[in-house]
Amino acid sequence: MASCVKRAYRYRFCPTDAQAAELSRTFGCVRKVYNMALAARTEAWTRQERVNYNQTSAMLTAWKKTGELAYLNEVSSVPLQQALRHLQTAFANFFGKRAKYPRFKSRKKSRKSAEYTTSAFRFRDGELRLAKMSEPLRIVWSRPLPEGVSPSTVTVSQDAAGRWFVSMLCDDPGIRHLPATDAAVGIDAGLDHLLALSTGEKIANPRHERRDRAALAKKEKGSANGIKARRKVARIHARIADRRRDSLHQITTRLVRENQTLVIEDLSVRNMVKNRKLARVISDAAWREFRGMLEYKANWYGREVIAVDRWFPSSKLCSACGTLQDKMPLNVRTWTCGCGATHDRDVNAAKNLLAAGRAVAACGAGVRPQRSSPGGQSAMKQEVSRREP
Repeated sequence: MASCVKRAYRYRFCPTDAQAAELSRTFGCVRKVYNMALAARTEAWTRQERVNYNQTSAMLTAWKKTGELAYLNEVSSVPLQQALRHLQTAFANFFGKRAKYPRFKSRKKSRKSAEYTTSAFRFRDGELRLAKMSEPLRIVWSRPLPEGVSPSTVTVSQDAAGRWFVSMLCDDPGIRHLPATDAAVGIDAGLDHLLALSTGEKIANPRHERRDRAALAKKEKGSANGIKARRKVARIHARIADRRRDSLHQITTRLVRENQTLVIEDLSVRNMVKNRKLARVISDAAWREFRGMLEYKANWYGREVIAVDRWFPSSKLCSACGTLQDKMPLNVRTWTCGCGATHDRDVNAAKNLLAAGRAVAACGAGVRPQRSSPGGQSAMKQEVSRREP
Protein backbone atom coordinates (compact mmCIF):
# COMPACT_ATOMS: atom_id res chain seq x y z
CA MET A 1 0.00 0.00 0.00
CA ALA A 2 1.45 3.37 -1.04
CA SER A 3 2.14 5.96 1.61
CA CYS A 4 1.48 9.64 1.16
CA VAL A 5 4.92 10.93 2.11
CA LYS A 6 6.28 14.42 1.64
CA ARG A 7 9.75 14.17 0.15
CA ALA A 8 12.20 16.86 -0.91
CA TYR A 9 14.12 16.48 -4.16
CA ARG A 10 17.27 18.60 -4.29
CA TYR A 11 19.03 19.67 -7.48
CA ARG A 12 21.89 21.90 -8.54
CA PHE A 13 21.12 24.73 -10.93
CA CYS A 14 23.06 27.42 -12.76
CA PRO A 15 21.36 30.83 -12.56
CA THR A 16 21.83 33.56 -15.14
CA ASP A 17 23.42 36.79 -13.95
CA ALA A 18 19.97 38.39 -13.67
CA GLN A 19 18.60 35.43 -11.70
CA ALA A 20 21.61 35.38 -9.38
CA ALA A 21 21.17 39.09 -8.68
CA GLU A 22 17.44 38.68 -8.03
CA LEU A 23 17.97 35.74 -5.71
CA SER A 24 20.75 37.52 -3.83
CA ARG A 25 18.41 40.48 -3.25
CA THR A 26 15.72 38.07 -2.08
CA PHE A 27 18.10 36.39 0.37
CA GLY A 28 19.03 39.78 1.80
CA CYS A 29 15.39 40.85 2.15
CA VAL A 30 14.46 37.54 3.82
CA ARG A 31 17.26 38.00 6.34
CA LYS A 32 16.26 41.64 6.96
CA VAL A 33 12.59 40.82 7.55
CA TYR A 34 13.42 37.89 9.81
CA ASN A 35 15.79 39.98 11.94
CA MET A 36 13.39 42.92 12.19
CA ALA A 37 10.51 40.68 13.20
CA LEU A 38 12.72 38.91 15.75
CA ALA A 39 13.79 42.27 17.18
CA ALA A 40 10.15 43.36 17.45
CA ARG A 41 9.13 40.14 19.17
CA THR A 42 12.13 40.29 21.51
CA GLU A 43 11.27 43.84 22.51
CA ALA A 44 7.68 42.78 23.17
CA TRP A 45 8.99 39.82 25.16
CA THR A 46 10.87 42.20 27.50
CA ARG A 47 7.52 43.92 28.14
CA GLN A 48 6.01 40.49 28.88
CA GLU A 49 3.94 40.65 25.72
CA ARG A 50 3.67 38.17 22.90
CA VAL A 51 3.61 38.97 19.20
CA ASN A 52 2.26 36.31 16.81
CA TYR A 53 2.61 35.73 13.07
CA ASN A 54 -0.39 37.87 12.11
CA GLN A 55 1.03 40.86 13.94
CA THR A 56 4.46 40.52 12.29
CA SER A 57 2.72 40.17 8.92
CA ALA A 58 0.98 43.50 9.55
CA MET A 59 4.37 44.97 10.52
CA LEU A 60 5.80 43.78 7.18
CA THR A 61 3.04 45.58 5.30
CA ALA A 62 3.82 48.78 7.21
CA TRP A 63 7.58 48.41 6.63
CA LYS A 64 7.07 48.18 2.88
CA LYS A 65 5.31 51.57 2.90
CA THR A 66 8.28 53.38 4.45
CA GLY A 67 10.89 55.03 2.26
CA GLU A 68 13.75 53.33 4.07
CA LEU A 69 12.41 49.83 3.44
CA ALA A 70 10.66 50.39 0.12
CA TYR A 71 13.17 48.00 -1.52
CA LEU A 72 11.28 45.09 0.09
CA ASN A 73 8.66 45.59 -2.64
CA GLU A 74 11.24 44.75 -5.33
CA VAL A 75 11.31 41.04 -4.46
CA SER A 76 8.54 38.46 -4.23
CA SER A 77 6.47 38.86 -1.07
CA VAL A 78 6.06 35.09 -0.58
CA PRO A 79 9.61 34.36 0.70
CA LEU A 80 9.24 37.27 3.13
CA GLN A 81 5.99 35.86 4.50
CA GLN A 82 7.60 32.43 4.73
CA ALA A 83 10.43 33.92 6.79
CA LEU A 84 7.84 35.18 9.29
CA ARG A 85 6.27 31.72 9.41
CA HIS A 86 9.68 30.17 10.08
CA LEU A 87 10.18 32.65 12.91
CA GLN A 88 6.78 31.68 14.31
CA THR A 89 7.85 28.02 14.23
CA ALA A 90 11.12 28.91 15.99
CA PHE A 91 9.21 30.61 18.80
CA ALA A 92 6.76 27.69 19.04
CA ASN A 93 9.73 25.35 19.50
CA PHE A 94 11.20 27.71 22.10
CA PHE A 95 7.98 27.93 24.11
CA GLY A 96 7.62 24.15 23.79
CA LYS A 97 11.13 23.76 25.26
CA ARG A 98 12.34 21.98 22.12
CA ALA A 99 14.86 24.63 21.12
CA LYS A 100 16.74 27.67 22.36
CA TYR A 101 15.58 31.25 21.86
CA PRO A 102 15.72 32.24 18.15
CA ARG A 103 18.90 33.95 17.00
CA PHE A 104 19.43 36.73 14.49
CA LYS A 105 20.58 35.78 11.00
CA SER A 106 24.13 36.77 10.07
CA ARG A 107 24.98 38.10 6.61
CA LYS A 108 28.18 36.05 6.48
CA LYS A 109 27.37 32.91 8.45
CA SER A 110 23.66 32.21 8.07
CA ARG A 111 22.30 30.00 5.33
CA LYS A 112 21.18 31.89 2.26
CA SER A 113 17.75 30.61 1.29
CA ALA A 114 14.28 31.65 0.18
CA GLU A 115 11.12 29.55 0.22
CA TYR A 116 8.41 29.88 -2.44
CA THR A 117 4.90 28.43 -2.19
CA THR A 118 2.67 27.55 -5.15
CA SER A 119 1.52 31.13 -5.66
CA ALA A 120 5.10 32.27 -6.31
CA PHE A 121 6.32 29.73 -8.86
CA ARG A 122 5.14 27.84 -11.92
CA PHE A 123 6.22 24.29 -12.70
CA ARG A 124 5.22 23.08 -16.15
CA ASP A 125 6.75 20.62 -18.62
CA GLY A 126 9.85 20.18 -16.48
CA GLU A 127 10.51 23.93 -16.27
CA LEU A 128 10.48 25.92 -13.02
CA ARG A 129 9.85 29.67 -13.10
CA LEU A 130 10.02 31.72 -9.92
CA ALA A 131 8.17 34.97 -9.25
CA LYS A 132 9.90 38.12 -10.57
CA MET A 133 11.83 36.01 -13.12
CA SER A 134 11.15 35.79 -16.84
CA GLU A 135 13.33 32.74 -17.53
CA PRO A 136 13.13 29.24 -16.02
CA LEU A 137 15.92 28.00 -13.78
CA ARG A 138 18.55 25.93 -15.54
CA ILE A 139 18.26 22.86 -13.33
CA VAL A 140 20.59 19.87 -13.57
CA TRP A 141 18.05 17.04 -13.42
CA SER A 142 20.13 14.35 -11.70
CA ARG A 143 16.96 12.29 -11.11
CA PRO A 144 13.33 12.75 -12.19
CA LEU A 145 10.49 13.85 -9.97
CA PRO A 146 7.78 11.23 -9.34
CA GLU A 147 5.55 10.92 -12.40
CA GLY A 148 2.52 13.21 -12.38
CA VAL A 149 3.63 15.05 -9.24
CA SER A 150 4.11 18.81 -8.89
CA PRO A 151 6.03 20.49 -6.04
CA SER A 152 4.06 22.17 -3.29
CA THR A 153 7.03 24.21 -2.03
CA VAL A 154 10.27 25.28 -3.66
CA THR A 155 13.31 26.39 -1.65
CA VAL A 156 16.25 28.05 -3.37
CA SER A 157 19.58 28.27 -1.55
CA GLN A 158 23.25 29.04 -2.03
CA ASP A 159 25.92 27.38 0.10
CA ALA A 160 29.22 28.85 1.31
CA ALA A 161 31.02 27.29 -1.64
CA GLY A 162 28.87 29.36 -4.03
CA ARG A 163 26.82 26.42 -5.31
CA TRP A 164 23.13 27.00 -6.08
CA PHE A 165 20.46 24.47 -5.10
CA VAL A 166 16.72 24.15 -5.55
CA SER A 167 14.74 21.81 -3.30
CA MET A 168 11.24 20.74 -4.36
CA LEU A 169 8.84 19.33 -1.78
CA CYS A 170 6.47 16.79 -3.33
CA ASP A 171 4.07 14.02 -2.40
CA ASP A 172 5.87 10.78 -3.27
CA PRO A 173 3.33 7.95 -3.79
CA GLY A 174 6.15 5.57 -4.69
CA ILE A 175 7.30 5.13 -1.09
CA ARG A 176 5.80 1.92 0.26
CA HIS A 177 6.10 0.00 3.51
CA LEU A 178 8.49 -2.91 3.12
CA PRO A 179 7.32 -6.47 3.90
CA ALA A 180 7.49 -7.12 7.64
CA THR A 181 10.37 -9.23 8.93
CA ASP A 182 11.48 -10.65 12.26
CA ALA A 183 15.01 -9.27 11.88
CA ALA A 184 16.19 -6.85 14.57
CA VAL A 185 19.57 -5.23 15.16
CA GLY A 186 21.28 -3.34 17.96
CA ILE A 187 23.51 -0.46 16.83
CA ASP A 188 26.35 0.94 18.91
CA ALA A 189 27.89 4.17 17.60
CA GLY A 190 31.62 4.69 18.03
CA LEU A 191 34.71 6.49 16.77
CA ASP A 192 37.17 3.68 16.10
CA HIS A 193 34.42 2.06 14.01
CA LEU A 194 31.45 4.18 13.00
CA LEU A 195 28.95 1.48 13.97
CA ALA A 196 29.07 -1.91 15.64
CA LEU A 197 26.07 -4.19 15.08
CA SER A 198 24.71 -6.89 17.34
CA THR A 199 25.29 -9.33 14.46
CA GLY A 200 29.03 -8.89 14.97
CA GLU A 201 29.50 -6.69 11.91
CA LYS A 202 31.53 -3.49 12.23
CA ILE A 203 31.20 -0.58 9.84
CA ALA A 204 34.39 1.38 9.37
CA ASN A 205 34.58 5.07 10.16
CA PRO A 206 35.47 6.83 6.87
CA ARG A 207 36.85 9.88 8.74
CA HIS A 208 36.02 12.16 5.81
CA GLU A 209 37.21 15.32 7.53
CA ARG A 210 40.64 13.90 8.40
CA ARG A 211 41.23 12.85 4.80
CA ASP A 212 40.93 16.46 3.64
CA ARG A 213 42.35 18.17 6.72
CA ALA A 214 45.66 18.95 5.02
CA ALA A 215 43.81 20.61 2.16
CA LEU A 216 42.01 23.07 4.41
CA ALA A 217 43.93 26.25 3.73
CA LYS A 218 44.34 28.74 6.55
CA LYS A 219 44.61 32.43 5.70
CA GLU A 220 44.94 35.40 8.00
CA LYS A 221 41.84 37.53 8.31
CA GLY A 222 42.01 40.65 6.25
CA SER A 223 44.56 39.31 3.78
CA ALA A 224 44.30 40.15 0.11
CA ASN A 225 43.33 36.57 -0.69
CA GLY A 226 40.91 36.25 2.23
CA ILE A 227 37.78 35.92 0.09
CA LYS A 228 39.40 33.37 -2.22
CA ALA A 229 40.71 31.42 0.76
CA ARG A 230 37.26 31.31 2.40
CA ARG A 231 35.69 30.09 -0.83
CA LYS A 232 38.39 27.43 -1.22
CA VAL A 233 37.87 26.21 2.36
CA ALA A 234 34.10 26.21 1.83
CA ARG A 235 34.47 24.01 -1.25
CA ILE A 236 36.53 21.50 0.70
CA HIS A 237 34.01 21.45 3.54
CA ALA A 238 31.21 20.99 1.00
CA ARG A 239 33.03 18.02 -0.52
CA ILE A 240 33.49 16.50 2.95
CA ALA A 241 29.80 16.98 3.79
CA ASP A 242 28.69 15.49 0.46
CA ARG A 243 30.80 12.36 0.95
CA ARG A 244 29.65 12.00 4.56
CA ARG A 245 25.99 12.37 3.59
CA ASP A 246 26.31 9.86 0.76
CA SER A 247 27.97 7.32 3.06
CA LEU A 248 25.28 7.73 5.74
CA HIS A 249 22.51 7.36 3.16
CA GLN A 250 23.93 4.05 1.99
CA ILE A 251 24.35 2.71 5.53
CA THR A 252 20.92 3.78 6.83
CA THR A 253 19.09 2.55 3.73
CA ARG A 254 20.68 -0.88 4.06
CA LEU A 255 19.95 -1.16 7.78
CA VAL A 256 16.31 -0.13 7.33
CA ARG A 257 15.75 -2.51 4.43
CA GLU A 258 17.26 -5.49 6.27
CA ASN A 259 15.72 -5.02 9.73
CA GLN A 260 12.23 -4.54 11.15
CA THR A 261 13.48 -3.20 14.50
CA LEU A 262 16.54 -1.02 14.97
CA VAL A 263 17.76 -0.23 18.48
CA ILE A 264 20.12 2.69 19.09
CA GLU A 265 21.37 4.62 22.10
CA ASP A 266 19.88 8.01 22.93
CA LEU A 267 23.20 9.87 22.77
CA SER A 268 23.46 13.52 23.80
CA VAL A 269 25.73 14.65 20.98
CA ARG A 270 25.37 18.31 21.95
CA ASN A 271 27.00 17.64 25.31
CA MET A 272 29.57 15.20 23.95
CA VAL A 273 31.07 17.71 21.52
CA LYS A 274 31.96 19.93 24.48
CA ASN A 275 34.93 17.60 24.96
CA ARG A 276 37.62 19.52 23.07
CA LYS A 277 39.75 16.44 22.48
CA LEU A 278 36.93 14.51 20.81
CA ALA A 279 34.71 17.26 19.40
CA ARG A 280 36.24 17.13 15.94
CA VAL A 281 35.99 13.37 15.47
CA ILE A 282 32.50 13.21 17.01
CA SER A 283 31.30 15.90 14.61
CA ASP A 284 32.90 14.05 11.70
CA ALA A 285 31.13 10.83 12.71
CA ALA A 286 27.79 12.70 12.39
CA TRP A 287 25.85 10.54 14.86
CA ARG A 288 22.96 13.02 14.99
CA GLU A 289 22.62 13.03 11.20
CA PHE A 290 22.77 9.22 11.20
CA ARG A 291 19.93 9.01 13.72
CA GLY A 292 17.81 11.51 11.81
CA MET A 293 18.18 9.55 8.57
CA LEU A 294 17.47 6.26 10.31
CA GLU A 295 14.27 7.60 11.90
CA TYR A 296 12.70 9.17 8.83
CA LYS A 297 13.54 6.20 6.60
CA ALA A 298 12.10 3.81 9.18
CA ASN A 299 8.92 5.90 9.15
CA TRP A 300 8.82 5.73 5.36
CA TYR A 301 9.23 1.98 5.12
CA GLY A 302 7.24 0.80 8.13
CA ARG A 303 10.16 0.00 10.42
CA GLU A 304 10.64 0.82 14.10
CA VAL A 305 13.54 2.68 15.72
CA ILE A 306 13.90 2.26 19.49
CA ALA A 307 16.15 4.62 21.45
CA VAL A 308 17.46 3.20 24.74
CA ASP A 309 18.23 5.54 27.63
CA ARG A 310 21.71 7.03 27.35
CA TRP A 311 22.55 5.98 30.93
CA PHE A 312 21.98 2.30 30.21
CA PRO A 313 25.39 0.60 30.90
CA SER A 314 25.58 -1.29 27.61
CA SER A 315 29.39 -1.52 27.59
CA LYS A 316 29.77 -2.80 31.17
CA LEU A 317 27.04 -5.43 30.99
CA CYS A 318 27.84 -9.01 29.96
CA SER A 319 25.49 -9.93 27.14
CA ALA A 320 25.86 -13.64 28.04
CA CYS A 321 25.09 -13.72 31.78
CA GLY A 322 23.96 -10.17 32.61
CA THR A 323 26.75 -9.44 35.11
CA LEU A 324 27.53 -5.74 35.47
CA GLN A 325 31.23 -4.85 35.63
CA ASP A 326 32.36 -2.21 38.13
CA LYS A 327 34.57 -0.33 35.66
CA MET A 328 35.15 -0.33 31.93
CA PRO A 329 37.82 2.23 30.84
CA LEU A 330 37.65 3.45 27.25
CA ASN A 331 41.00 1.86 26.39
CA VAL A 332 39.60 -1.63 27.09
CA ARG A 333 38.36 -2.93 23.75
CA THR A 334 38.14 -6.65 24.60
CA TRP A 335 37.28 -8.16 27.98
CA THR A 336 36.39 -11.47 29.58
CA CYS A 337 33.51 -11.89 32.01
CA GLY A 338 33.61 -14.12 35.08
CA CYS A 339 31.27 -16.52 33.27
CA GLY A 340 34.03 -17.18 30.73
CA ALA A 341 32.53 -15.19 27.83
CA THR A 342 34.99 -12.98 25.95
CA HIS A 343 33.50 -9.83 24.46
CA ASP A 344 34.39 -7.24 21.90
CA ARG A 345 33.42 -4.06 23.73
CA ASP A 346 31.38 -2.49 20.91
CA VAL A 347 29.66 -5.65 19.67
CA ASN A 348 28.75 -6.55 23.27
CA ALA A 349 27.24 -3.08 23.73
CA ALA A 350 25.20 -3.52 20.53
CA LYS A 351 23.88 -6.89 21.77
CA ASN A 352 22.88 -5.33 25.10
CA LEU A 353 21.14 -2.46 23.32
CA LEU A 354 19.17 -4.94 21.22
CA ALA A 355 18.09 -6.89 24.32
CA ALA A 356 17.19 -3.66 26.14
CA GLY A 357 15.21 -2.38 23.19
CA ARG A 358 13.22 -5.58 22.93
CA ALA A 359 12.50 -5.53 26.67
CA VAL A 360 11.38 -1.91 26.66
CA ALA A 361 9.22 -2.44 23.58
CA ALA A 362 7.58 -5.38 25.31
CA CYS A 363 6.71 -3.40 28.45
CA GLY A 364 5.75 -0.35 26.40
CA ALA A 365 7.52 2.28 28.53
CA GLY A 366 10.58 4.41 28.00
CA VAL A 367 10.90 3.38 24.37
CA ARG A 368 11.91 6.77 23.04
CA PRO A 369 13.29 9.15 25.67
CA GLN A 370 12.21 12.67 24.73
CA ARG A 371 15.09 14.89 23.61
CA SER A 372 13.35 17.89 25.11
CA SER A 373 13.55 16.47 28.61
CA PRO A 374 17.04 15.00 29.09
CA GLY A 375 17.88 13.55 32.44
CA GLY A 376 14.60 11.75 32.94
CA GLN A 377 15.12 8.04 33.54
CA SER A 378 13.34 5.58 31.28
CA ALA A 379 11.89 2.29 32.41
CA MET A 380 14.96 0.55 31.00
CA LYS A 381 17.28 2.49 33.29
CA GLN A 382 15.11 1.75 36.30
CA GLU A 383 15.06 -1.95 35.44
CA VAL A 384 18.85 -2.07 35.23
CA SER A 385 19.15 -0.21 38.53
CA ARG A 386 17.12 -2.90 40.25
CA ARG A 387 19.53 -5.52 38.94
CA GLU A 388 22.49 -3.84 40.63
CA PRO A 389 22.66 -5.23 44.19
